[in-house]
Amino acid sequence: MRKARFISVEGIEGVGKSTHLAFIREYLAARQVDVLMTREPGGTPAAERIRAVLLDPKGETVSPEAELLLMFAARALHVENVIRPALQAGRWVVCDRFVDASYAYQGGGRGTSSRRIASLEQWVLKGLKPDLTILLDAPVAVGMARMNKRGVPDRFEREQTAFFKRVRQTYLRRAKREPRRIRVVAADGDLQQVQSRIQQLLDTHLKRWL
Repeated sequence: MRKARFISVEGIEGVGKSTHLAFIREYLAARQVDVLMTREPGGTPAAERIRAVLLDPKGETVSPEAELLLMFAARALHVENVIRPALQAGRWVVCDRFVDASYAYQGGGRGTSSRRIASLEQWVLKGLKPDLTILLDAPVAVGMARMNKRGVPDRFEREQTAFFKRVRQTYLRRAKREPRRIRVVAADGDLQQVQSRIQQLLDTHLKRWL
């Protein structure tokens, strides 16, 4: 039986993750891959309730420390109750954000120490990492222009340009450190161009995996 694979999709707001995740699901389904689509924060009933707290723009103040701990509390539930069982059952998992997002948003964006994030990663994930991370990348101005066309912004979407620049820079630095796992896909072109790049990337990996 072929090994189950874990793919995460990352990027700042406005890079088109939702659209491209749907494309990835269809791509894998067309190749008879049994895939579970999930997201962070969230993925389980309790983790979705944590998500609601984290994204609520009108909720009580959430400090950077509380934000990081809530993210990892949701991730612990998600990994234990959804991701690991799916992988153990032979299903592929495609996740909208995973631990790289904590380094980018809580680390780069909020300024939390990467050592503190790494300590939580080691404790909660116990070595679990995606086999492939697709980093959809676009200039912050492009992402924010797209984001501003959407509905009411959540707590993260209300952040300023400088915040998203730090997030993007952190993502790109991580991609330079782990180029085999984190593959950068330019997401500022038209839809067909971006999805062609994603398909080429997936084609390359599936030749080795299937």
